[in-house]
Amino acid sequence: MKKKFEYIEEMILVLTLAIMVALIFAQVVGRYVFSSAPSWTEEMARYIHIFQVWIGASYAVKKRQHIRIEAFIDLFRGTSRKILETFALIIWFGLAVFLAFFGTQLVLASFQNGQITPAMQIPMWLPFLAIPIGGAGMALRLVQQFIMIWRTNDDVPSEEVQV
Repeated sequence: MKKKFEYIEEMILVLTLAIMVALIFAQVVGRYVFSSAPSWTEEMARYIHIFQVWIGASYAVKKRQHIRIEAFIDLFRGTSRKILETFALIIWFGLAVFLAFFGTQLVLASFQNGQITPAMQIPMWLPFLAIPIGGAGMALRLVQQFIMIWRTNDDVPSEEVQV
């Protein structure tokens, strides 16, 4: 199940990247070859990119690929290192839950207000949905990292969460 979810996540990121590149290419060709391009392509590419960033942030937590300064934490081994890593994860988890919670409130407020996007005329809550999805995904992956840190006996956690 975990590998299937990871595969789906990777496929979403790859497919949305391909779609975004095609949309931007169509926009450029339309603008410079035909002197007219549909405005919705730019807006759609922007919203796809927003989803890529938030889903990619969750995926990067899984792969332990977020930018971190490890010079200080590399000075420690054993339990003291695990405690420092746990402290960092707790702070990060708090931020992820904050994003998921207030992102959900933003989605609900946008849903109630009936706000729509300028070019495509779709409900604005759809692009805003990326925030709580990304925040919840990061929170889930951070819990997995916490479990992995305390289950392993080695000093340095592996590159990928093995929960």
